[in-house]
Amino acid sequence: MNSVEANLVDTTARSANAPTLALPVAAAAGIEAWHVESPVVPMIALAFTFEGGAAQDPEGKGGVAQMLARLLDEGAGDLSSDAFQERLAARAIELSFHAGADAVGGSLKMLVKHADEAIDLLALALAKPRFDPDAIERVRAQTLAGLRYQQNDPGVMASRRFFAEAYAGHPYARPSSGTPESIAAITRDDLVAMHRKIIGRGGLKVAAVGAIDADRLADALNRAFGVLDEAGPLNAVPQTQVGQLGRRVVVDIDVPQSVLRFGMGGVPWKDPDFIPAYVLNHILGGGSFTSRLFQEVREKRGLAYSVGTSLVSHRASAMTWGYTATKNERVGEALSVIGDEIGRLISDGPSDEELQKAKDYLTGSYALGFDTSTKIAHQLVQISFEGLGMDYFARRNEMVTNVTQADIRRAGARTFADGRMLVVAAGRPTDFL
Repeated sequence: MNSVEANLVDTTARSANAPTLALPVAAAAGIEAWHVESPVVPMIALAFTFEGGAAQDPEGKGGVAQMLARLLDEGAGDLSSDAFQERLAARAIELSFHAGADAVGGSLKMLVKHADEAIDLLALALAKPRFDPDAIERVRAQTLAGLRYQQNDPGVMASRRFFAEAYAGHPYARPSSGTPESIAAITRDDLVAMHRKIIGRGGLKVAAVGAIDADRLADALNRAFGVLDEAGPLNAVPQTQVGQLGRRVVVDIDVPQSVLRFGMGGVPWKDPDFIPAYVLNHILGGGSFTSRLFQEVREKRGLAYSVGTSLVSHRASAMTWGYTATKNERVGEALSVIGDEIGRLISDGPSDEELQKAKDYLTGSYALGFDTSTKIAHQLVQISFEGLGMDYFARRNEMVTNVTQADIRRAGARTFADGRMLVVAAGRPTDFL
């Protein structure tokens, strides 16, 4: 671990009044980045995200945002796809893009001596992607091959059906990777329109970590992002909640073990009750070997190899989401155990000892997410994207430590409600519906 990582990690344990090492750097083009400088290793990690993702896909053309992300480095400016990739490889520059429900993002990692060329290539990829026909068809073929493969994956099929049921009629119901029909329908014009809508300065968040000072970073920001337009306007994505609670759905796949996805209400990351809900989720199913579900479902009954829950926070919705897999004939028993544990937390809450152990683990393990410059950059840009404030790293552990039983009960009432869940099983479960 280098000095910047060690210092930022130390920041997570400080009080709310402690300064964070992440400092704002503003460029002339109106772009601001969170910056952590360290000269120890001659490398720079850059992370960035643009507002607007798969939820912006046109109706009937799911997968446009994801195809856009996959095509941004497939040729740009006067460089073909092969030429662009050769320039990256010649300087060991790592550039990648990705798309989620609410954002298109990316990362850049380079040696300091190659920073100027890396920034120029990033600027080309963002401002002047070629969208050559051969590149589009290659990415389309790869996407379709992946979708065909996923049709035999119970986990993927269960997840897709869960979101389709939970958010029926909402953009979040569409799979971000699209469907065979929607991918086949995407045109170059769709990609150009999505690029114009999303890739711009208006919804941009940036973080930089490594051996670059503020002045050089400001210049890099201007060169990489200052050439972009404002982008937009984005389609409004209405607020929604997980629907069809209490319903059970089967995706028929001829396998001996059913894969389960289950979910209920949640709390957005920016909500004051998120940290209590996060601690509660750790106790229920987020705590791996120590969680209630792991102990009851796997250790005591041998119903599943893996079981867990996590909090999902999108721009327009939040939920508590869980997973497991068990033999078809034991699906009903597994769900009964999961429901019983949720019911116990609703009626009794966790014990004081459970609560303290959860808080101790969550504060003590937080530093593990900051062991590389790339991880730090992505953490910074995510916190910026969520609007949590630059001092979040200094406040986070204190907020976890201060969670009380009353906070847990309030968060539980918002997430668990009456205990009903939407459950999707991919397989041929018995004793389920």
